Amino acid sequence: MTPIIQCRGVERTYTQGAVAVPALRGVDLTIGRGDFATLAGPSGSGKTTLLSVIGGLDRPSAGEILIEGRSIGGLDAAQLAELRLHKIGFVFQSYSLIPVLTALENVEFILRLLGVPRAERLARAREALHQVGLAGLEDRRPARLSGGQQQRVAVARALAPRPALVLADEPTANLDSANAGELIALMQDLNAASGITFLIATHDARVIAHSRRHIEMTDGRITLDESSSPAAA
Repeated sequence: MTPIIQCRGVERTYTQGAVAVPALRGVDLTIGRGDFATLAGPSGSGKTTLLSVIGGLDRPSAGEILIEGRSIGGLDAAQLAELRLHKIGFVFQSYSLIPVLTALENVEFILRLLGVPRAERLARAREALHQVGLAGLEDRRPARLSGGQQQRVAVARALAPRPALVLADEPTANLDSANAGELIALMQDLNAASGITFLIATHDARVIAHSRRHIEMTDGRITLDESSSPAAA
């Protein structure tokens, strides 16, 4: 499988006062295009930090990260922003929707940043909301949507630019069992239908059970990396 993510000896150390705190310790990881992988581990294991450096939201202290074969270490802030806009979708535990905008406008907003013409971005935003099962709710603001619906808007926003890769950090943490199950099935369907690669940091056993690749981290190191057949949704 063609790699979409390659991490080579990635380290990230933070400084707290005079103390150096290692968050990542020599991580080597390759994720293939079209994979559906989960990244698990206790709090402080480094999984959120790893997602951040892969997505160019943070920079490693050492090592190299390649996205689609391109090393991102030498990219400046503007180039990293372009990479995120064009190649990577993000889904966070907090939905991070703009409260004064409708569902459609929240999804459309990122396409406006990409310079997509208005007619096209409206069509793509509607298509993304339809993909996540929110057709008919385009004009609702976040306050009039349930938590599960807000998370679906966040997924639609990540999908609208048609990224090759989606990085998700605890996407089911604020959802009840029914909504979490629906979100897992949705991400699986999108992965199968569109070939989008998913790397999901999670504590949720339900998400892990449906992954094709399961990676565990402890103290900034990968301690388990195994492939499996996902359970039925």
